[in-house]
Amino acid sequence: MKFSTCNEMFEGWNWGDVCEIVSRLGYDGVEVAPFTFCEDVRELTAKERRSIQDQARADGLEICGLHWLLVKPAGMSLLSLDPAVRTKTRDYLMSLVDMCADVGGKVLTLGSPSQRSIPQGMLRQDGLGLLVESLRVIGDQAAERDVTFCLEPLPASMTNIMNTAEETLEIVRQVNHPAVGMMLDVKSMCSEGGRPEAIIKSMSGRFSHFHANDANMRAPGTGDVDFVPIMEALIASEYSGYVSVEVFDYSPDPVTIAEQSIQYMKACLSAYSGS
Repeated sequence: MKFSTCNEMFEGWNWGDVCEIVSRLGYDGVEVAPFTFCEDVRELTAKERRSIQDQARADGLEICGLHWLLVKPAGMSLLSLDPAVRTKTRDYLMSLVDMCADVGGKVLTLGSPSQRSIPQGMLRQDGLGLLVESLRVIGDQAAERDVTFCLEPLPASMTNIMNTAEETLEIVRQVNHPAVGMMLDVKSMCSEGGRPEAIIKSMSGRFSHFHANDANMRAPGTGDVDFVPIMEALIASEYSGYVSVEVFDYSPDPVTIAEQSIQYMKACLSAYSGS
């Protein structure tokens, strides 16, 4: 099992310092939020993209992929009532596919709750149809660049589409594209009302990425979620991708969060394996 942490909690830090700290704390990889580098990834030159990857490699890290895809630039909406905005958003996601591949990443996670929601005035069935249509086009680009575009289940409090793992899997089935898949997130699984480990096992073989956090939106180990059965479920599911720390509360500070998170997850993994 490989561990990574998302970089947005280090926003404003020098990229080299982030990589050095993440590596020193024992992580295998780092997950990138594109907005931490620039307003629009199309501004990043080939040299700058190589530099991002080279710095991570120099510290013994992989860039596992991208997430927080549509924070910037402003005005994006994959299901906008305006066809021009839908096209602009789809095309930008394809640019993010290129960035992911250029920096050595393998997965992109589409959370972006506001930018993917079905707007008032659009029938749900029409929104789903537009989503599937766009994802097939994005999937073609992802396949060409050898990455996987993952849909993220998010709670109904955040968005009105793909609120559970099952709903998200159904979209993946409708898209029916080898480069379009899904991922799982602990806080989102907790919002479904069941136990995360049960959802993980039910989705065995279906997810390509995993976000580790607590139902309280903070780091693993800071709340009531027990990660020992989660680690057991991931192993039982033969999951071989990254377990990536994603938090929404950056206190007390990113270094402490990253350090305590990996220590807790490795302890849970050891507790399950008996080592």
